Amino acid sequence: MRPAELSTRPEILREPQAADATLIVEKRRSLPERVIAHDWVRKLLIVLLLGAAWQAYASYLDNDLLFPTLAATLRALADATMNGTIIANTWGSLRLLLMGLGIGVALAALFTTLAIRTRFGADLLETLAAMFNPLPALALLPLALLWFGVGSASIVFVVVHSVLWAVALNANAGFRSVSPTLKMVGHNYQLGSFGFFARILVPAAFPSILAGLQIGWAFAWRTLIGAELVFGVSSGGGGLGWFIYSSKNQLDIASVFAGLLMIILIGLVMENVVFRFLAARTVRRWGMVS
Repeated sequence: MRPAELSTRPEILREPQAADATLIVEKRRSLPERVIAHDWVRKLLIVLLLGAAWQAYASYLDNDLLFPTLAATLRALADATMNGTIIANTWGSLRLLLMGLGIGVALAALFTTLAIRTRFGADLLETLAAMFNPLPALALLPLALLWFGVGSASIVFVVVHSVLWAVALNANAGFRSVSPTLKMVGHNYQLGSFGFFARILVPAAFPSILAGLQIGWAFAWRTLIGAELVFGVSSGGGGLGWFIYSSKNQLDIASVFAGLLMIILIGLVMENVVFRFLAARTVRRWGMVS
């Protein structure tokens, strides 16, 4: 077949182009397009839209005892911050949360280590998780009262329960799913036990570990606030849960919403700052996720 016939094949369609046509390789984006490309900008816009909807709906109801406006809630939050009330209550909640998270993660590491090293440990973790993971942490609150009395120890106990199983199950699943090829690479480099664990197993399993930590912290935070609401009735003190409970008794509904807003803000900071930072320094840096 002659070269001239190649250009006239019926299945090939060639658009005529001017000889001086310029191909655009990259188009410069406008300023709004560059701004909206950032994740935090899009999320901030969503938060602003939700705030506007809150303000509009509350203004429509016009009943501060039922649903205060966003402006009234922000004023109550500012007042409670200025007099230090909500700061002290927030620190009280976070202190118990950190204690429960620390103990829960340590126990989860112990169970996971046993599970990946021995068959008995794997059976033990699977059995205990099947028994206790479906059990709501707040259902253990009456037993915690009997065992530890009214106080911080009882709250930490239920927080540990809410953290332990989510972290242990996700970590175990992560270690079990490590590619045999990666394990073979570690053996070929003749890494010791600690080097094999730190350089091969942990980076490969860390996406699952991080997901377990995110789930565990969320469970712990919800359990903590719920436990403080219950303990606030009997102990007369506590963290954000007690702040909400006492504000409700005083019919200060704007302060109730301020306490709820503080809980939401802490959740946003944990998810979008703390865990995003951990992901950037670990799984993204190691190339485990895109």
